[in-house]
Amino acid sequence: MNRRSFAQSVGSAVILSAIPGSSALTQDSAAPKTSKVMAIAAHPGDGMFTMGAVLAKQIERGGAGVLLSLSLGERGAPKDIPLQQYGAMQRTATENAVRLIGAEAIFLDYPDAEIPFNEESSLRVCDTIREQRPEAVVTHWSGSWHKDHQNCHLIVRDAIFYAGLETLAREHPAHAVSKIFYAENWEDAANFVPDTYISIDPVYEKWMQACDFYPMWRGQTGFFRYNDYYSSLSVMRGCLSGSRHAVALMSDINQRSQRLQSL
Repeated sequence: MNRRSFAQSVGSAVILSAIPGSSALTQDSAAPKTSKVMAIAAHPGDGMFTMGAVLAKQIERGGAGVLLSLSLGERGAPKDIPLQQYGAMQRTATENAVRLIGAEAIFLDYPDAEIPFNEESSLRVCDTIREQRPEAVVTHWSGSWHKDHQNCHLIVRDAIFYAGLETLAREHPAHAVSKIFYAENWEDAANFVPDTYISIDPVYEKWMQACDFYPMWRGQTGFFRYNDYYSSLSVMRGCLSGSRHAVALMSDINQRSQRLQSL
């Protein structure tokens, strides 16, 4: 295999311009433009930095997007800002960011670093999924060193199961999510193997502007160079998928099926 064929294969990854609502991965021509994608993140910044471009791309194609944050990420505050004030800043940043890309923001009220994985949290997310009725969900991968991210992954897994359970009576009727994807996050990198690439060229600048509402993106928390990391990552993923900028997702191993007419 030469360099050109290797780049074209991208490890047999599927290259999409948006996430389809169908149960099998398909090329762009089969992706419905009216489907909704829900991003579910432990903290608002995680959601916008790693999943916001996916929402923006789906919306740009005529679909819909919603960002569900389980907490406000208030414990990421710098020393000179009280936690409650920083949490309010995170909420405001998220509201501004989703407004810019055309999405919707929903917040749960779990304390940062204390997001519990239990029946109560799973059912709350289940109820939101049933209310919003997304075709696809994007969330954290399990291979994370961050407790909240690990629990978010587990919560979403159970919430999707509960949401589709016809015999589970809740306020809203059952809804089956067609696809679940895991976002590429520097904190969730253990055993993350991308297999789905989405070109974000038409929405890249808008996504960058949306991320810039967050103090941590602008370097005001001094913890990590989020701007440099995720903008550079989009270039690298674009190189592999034949575009200037792209995001890479990992599909759930239980949903990796394709209908092939021939080999």
